Amino acid sequence: MTYVPMTARSRDEDHRAATPLELFFDLCFVVAIAQAGQRLVHALAEGHPGTGVIGYAFVFFGVWWAWMNFTWFASAYDCDDVPYRIATLVQIAGVLVYAAGVSRAFDENDWTVAVIGYLIMRVALTAQWLRAAAGESGGARTAALHYAAGLVICQAGWVALLFAPNDLKRWLFLVLVCAELMVPVLAERHHQTPWHAHHIVERYGLFTIIVLGETIAASTVAVKSALEENEALGELLPIAAGGLLIVFAAWWIYFAVPMHERLTSNREAIPWGYGHLLIFASGAAIGAGIEVAVEHAVGKAHISQVAANAAVTVPSAVFLLMVWLLHSRHFKRGAAQQLVLPVTALALLACTWAGPYAVLYAGLVATASVIVGMTLAVRGRPAGGPLTGH
Repeated sequence: MTYVPMTARSRDEDHRAATPLELFFDLCFVVAIAQAGQRLVHALAEGHPGTGVIGYAFVFFGVWWAWMNFTWFASAYDCDDVPYRIATLVQIAGVLVYAAGVSRAFDENDWTVAVIGYLIMRVALTAQWLRAAAGESGGARTAALHYAAGLVICQAGWVALLFAPNDLKRWLFLVLVCAELMVPVLAERHHQTPWHAHHIVERYGLFTIIVLGETIAASTVAVKSALEENEALGELLPIAAGGLLIVFAAWWIYFAVPMHERLTSNREAIPWGYGHLLIFASGAAIGAGIEVAVEHAVGKAHISQVAANAAVTVPSAVFLLMVWLLHSRHFKRGAAQQLVLPVTALALLACTWAGPYAVLYAGLVATASVIVGMTLAVRGRPAGGPLTGH
């Protein structure tokens, strides 16, 4: 369609699914995620975990927040005409510019290129909200205008950040993060945009697959490079096997429950959506951790065995704990089912001190979690009821 009026989509629309444009949008974020992961690997391998984790968190927030803003807007107002597609492609261009600035922001605290990329994305999204406002009336129009105003104010803050003293940038960054997070809360205070619960859950699930897929890709490249240079097959096979088991278990556990059934209003949706920052960031960090473990196994990482193991076990534990907090606990029956993922997270952390086989042991623990969860679910399932293993 060349042009159609942008009006709200129905929250009860049947067969609502992700569009090819949304899938393309997600795919372009792989570049930014990969850049953030590479910088985290370098920092951890060089023995700078504090700097690495902080830098990774700051950079990943920009990736996640840009994706999240587009996703929720599209769920409510995707009209798939030519202006909408062009605006989305402009946002993709902004993502790629942002990705190009990740290393400079991470290593030198220079956010110039990243903020330029962010500005490109936000200008396009602001135009989308103004277009939505033009097609709405009453509370819906007010909410759309509040979104547009919030985007402009926050983006002005990011531009101003470029001129702040370097020693204040990270603190001002946190202020701007809080301001960004408040925009949806304030904009939808009196009117909820008509996002589609099933569509939103599918979109989050697809992005989870993106970050887990990036983990597999990064791990494969790391093992391949190590084998070519060192031929340390005995040291690398346990890491590769354990990493693969962790990722398989992470996928299984994340998709075990029908989360769309709980997203009925912003009261449930906003904490759920925001909490996914830790799910996405930890999921991508698992791959970075496996790369660090590989580098340590072949003598390239200047850190202890425990530190190398922690690079895998800590994000794995965070991922499972957040999935339990946001998803699984709402579908558990009884203490035994409720304890599976929290206990698994603790067991993963305990694997940190398991020496060279820590990643393999962590993978076996994660696999055992899936088996135990499924077994308990089968035993506790009502006759004819759905099977929700975690």
